[in-house]
Amino acid sequence: MSVIVAVDTGGTFTDIAAYDLEAQTVSYAKALTTYDDLVDGVMSCVGEANVDLGETDLITHGTTLVINTLLQRRGAEAALVTTKGFRDTLELARGNRTNPFQMDFRRKPPLIPRSLRFEIDERIRGGGEILKAPVTKEIEDLAVALEETGVRAIAISLINSYLDDSHELMIAKQLRERLPGVYVTTGTELTREWYEYERCCTAAANAIVGPDISEYTARLRDSLSEEGFNKTLYMMGSNGGVLSVERTLREPISLIESGPVGGCIGAGAYGEVLDIQNIIAFDMGGTTAKCSIIRDGEFGLRTPYFVGGYDTGFPIRNSVVDIVEVGAGGGSIAWVDANGRLNVGPRSAGSDPGPVAFSKGGTEPTVTDANLVLGRIASDIFLGGGLPLNVKGAREAIEKEVSKKLGLENRPLEETAEGILALSTVTMTGAIRQITVERGHDPKDFTLFVFGGSGPIYGSALARELNISRVIIPPEPGNFSALGMLLADARLDVTRTMILGLEEDALADIEQAFMAAEKNGVDTVNVEVPGATITALRVIKMRYRGQKHTFEIPLSAMIKDITQLREQFEKYYRTRFGHSDSEAPLEIVGIHVSVYATTRKPNLEKLPRIAASGKIAPGNRQVYFSKTGGWINAQVYRRDTLAVGSRISGPAVIEEYGATTVIEPGDELVVGKFGEIQVMVGD
Repeated sequence: MSVIVAVDTGGTFTDIAAYDLEAQTVSYAKALTTYDDLVDGVMSCVGEANVDLGETDLITHGTTLVINTLLQRRGAEAALVTTKGFRDTLELARGNRTNPFQMDFRRKPPLIPRSLRFEIDERIRGGGEILKAPVTKEIEDLAVALEETGVRAIAISLINSYLDDSHELMIAKQLRERLPGVYVTTGTELTREWYEYERCCTAAANAIVGPDISEYTARLRDSLSEEGFNKTLYMMGSNGGVLSVERTLREPISLIESGPVGGCIGAGAYGEVLDIQNIIAFDMGGTTAKCSIIRDGEFGLRTPYFVGGYDTGFPIRNSVVDIVEVGAGGGSIAWVDANGRLNVGPRSAGSDPGPVAFSKGGTEPTVTDANLVLGRIASDIFLGGGLPLNVKGAREAIEKEVSKKLGLENRPLEETAEGILALSTVTMTGAIRQITVERGHDPKDFTLFVFGGSGPIYGSALARELNISRVIIPPEPGNFSALGMLLADARLDVTRTMILGLEEDALADIEQAFMAAEKNGVDTVNVEVPGATITALRVIKMRYRGQKHTFEIPLSAMIKDITQLREQFEKYYRTRFGHSDSEAPLEIVGIHVSVYATTRKPNLEKLPRIAASGKIAPGNRQVYFSKTGGWINAQVYRRDTLAVGSRISGPAVIEEYGATTVIEPGDELVVGKFGEIQVMVGD
């Protein structure tokens, strides 16, 4: 037996998908996330899925630890070492006012306070020439000063080091020798682009999460080893590829959106086999809802990525799958503010205490409680009956905390519960519009691909709001992000800044830079995934001269002439912004090379658990839909009894281990050949 496993630690649940490569069968499990020790949740899932770690060849793990650490500012105390005169780079940030209409707007404090920011007398010119090299004696004195602070981590980010990293490497080497217990990272180990503030933030953030991720990864590896696992452990990277443990320890910031990325990869894999080019991947779990788009078969990357949002967050100069995230999950709390207005989220009940219906001490009503009250989820089959839900408690919480505070105690409780769901739907459609309309795309040109424990409940409602005609729900949507990780290749992104006008004599320099970046990436990935088939994709970063922001143009082959490159740039520019200028001069700002190494993957045709017979044995229950006047009888099906080609008209409810799919009145579903549910949305 040969097994590959993926584990996804989310805000509420930890999910596992285990695939037997020989039998071509898959098993899933789900457990509440254990915040006291995330490793316990992982090992609980391993046991629940009956995974034999001694027969396991590969484990891929995605975790929310990095993003949660940075959002909550609870990582290791870290110091910053920078060039003399640039001590306040983190505090000065960018000069723009991100929210000009909020008069009391204040930026959050810098990641590292001024008392822990140190200068060193060195300098590299803007052209890459060394003006002054650091002196060994000054580095020795710096090590003494840093040791006295008691910091657990050190970030080194020097001005213009993206052109020449020798000074950063020299300082890092000596500090690691003199402070062996301290985590040391440099900005150029993470990005070789010219953005001074963003590079400094990235190094600081990497230092802050470094010690905790190192400790967590070591404990996870030890726990797996104790149970017989002695093969390859990968971590899920934010760029859509897996990372070796060694690279993870150097670049833990690369895990910043580690968990949600798996679902994007899985959606792309299904899009490829179903021949669907444009997909909105929508993941709604217990804490948040996340969405991304796959256009022409490719998902986009975003850099910089802002931790905590563009207005109040800080940038990370790292390749992250372009994901929009909002605080709207099954555990999102419904509450009434001081002005008597209903709100849903962003606070979440999480896994502890969880929704009121979990009977684990929660007192504030959540989206899950509202769905339970409206009959959209059943009280006795949640997680296969392993977590019975308390309908009475959910009703009482909604009445006490919402209905009475809104003055609706004399109205049917279902109207209040429906209002909670309607408000969360508005929040989620806003996120989808942000990643489509605000990127120049019309949602109706896409297929909505929904997953997560809560996502399939909302698929029809979201599609109707956005004029999307088709919704797809994959098999086992509650564990789909973990499944997506099994489909991920190893990936490394290499970036370089180079400022050149778009002229014929620049093509040789561009090609040379691409070849050097590709060699760097291929050599690294060959070590991490020996013997794998490796491919490299090129992207060139361009802009109109005088603009601040760049635009990325994928290149299918070597650039033959600048006319071809200009035409490609203008095509992409018009698609995004609606216009272009054929007379304006263009300049190249940098290159980006993505290197992929193929890994062993499941066969999607073998994943669904579909009954061999076409026979359907439905039950029924009352489900509340306001647009049909209230309670209505809906057919209820077990998903694993639905054979390929089965057709069902709404209203209907499809139940499975980790999720429930709601088919609204007027909609129709058909089960596709890969076990996916395809919903045709009515008027």
